[in-house]
Amino acid sequence: MTAIDKVAWLHVVEGRVLAARSAGKDTWYLPGGKRESGESDVETLVREIAEELSVALVPSTARLAGVWAAQAHGRADGVLVRMTCYTAGYTGELRASSEIESIGWLSHAERDQVSPAVGLILDELHARGELATC
Repeated sequence: MTAIDKVAWLHVVEGRVLAARSAGKDTWYLPGGKRESGESDVETLVREIAEELSVALVPSTARLAGVWAAQAHGRADGVLVRMTCYTAGYTGELRASSEIESIGWLSHAERDQVSPAVGLILDELHARGELATC
């Protein structure tokens, strides 16, 4: 079984989770990406978020939020994505950049518009009362 290892930023504000959509795609993901050789989770996260959202995460505030795994969206059956998610503070103004076409704030009502792994995360946040229903 093949697994894609991804580090992602889980940022929830007022019951909505920050999500990103790549150019030409119709599915929302959590911002983040794959680590480069020798990078720690937090180093990967800081680099990816700067590239995708033009903000600077504050490394000392990064906290592990959880690890989720599911079928990788758009990949062959049996290819999983393993998402290690962190919360963290940031400086700057959020805006889409690089390959990111748009950012959005999703409630549980948008669950059908996200990748399978993000769907698991939305379900858990909703069950804990941390995510708006609509």
